[in-house]
Amino acid sequence: MTSLDPVLMELDREAAITARLLERIPEEHLAWKPHEKSMSLGQLAMHIATTPGGIAAMLAGDSFQIDPAAAENPPGAASRAEILEAHRNSVAQAREFVAGLDEQRALAPFRLMAGAEELMAIPRIGVIRTVMLNHWYHHRGQLTVYLRLLNVALPVVYGRSADESMVGPAAREASA
Repeated sequence: MTSLDPVLMELDREAAITARLLERIPEEHLAWKPHEKSMSLGQLAMHIATTPGGIAAMLAGDSFQIDPAAAENPPGAASRAEILEAHRNSVAQAREFVAGLDEQRALAPFRLMAGAEELMAIPRIGVIRTVMLNHWYHHRGQLTVYLRLLNVALPVVYGRSADESMVGPAAREASA
């Protein structure tokens, strides 16, 4: 077992939880926003779907130059199927990247740059934890609020939701 095996297990477990949420997205509300400053449901869902693979691609080099303009209008989605396909591909890309890391590369410094300014310089494994995973969970939490505001029943994420419990079929699915 390597120090990256727990990261892979977490990625797999959290990808399944994320898929359950993305499967609930009502296609008729992809353009809906809870507030004028918020991303649309389709933009948020696509961001969640593509985060793991996008971060893996970013971490392939020793540094990455961010494009602030790209963050101002993130791409949306035309359908739930597009979001789910993006999620499957993204998780596969992230899994392949993490599984291919050795200890030395995982601990090597990675730099996030904005022009000449260094925004972050931490070991690659730190970016995997803070940006690939924690950032992903943050936006997934936002998605649960969007879905609740749209009166969509929430699946089990951790423990129970107000709509499902860990007893019965949902519990068997959650542990699979």
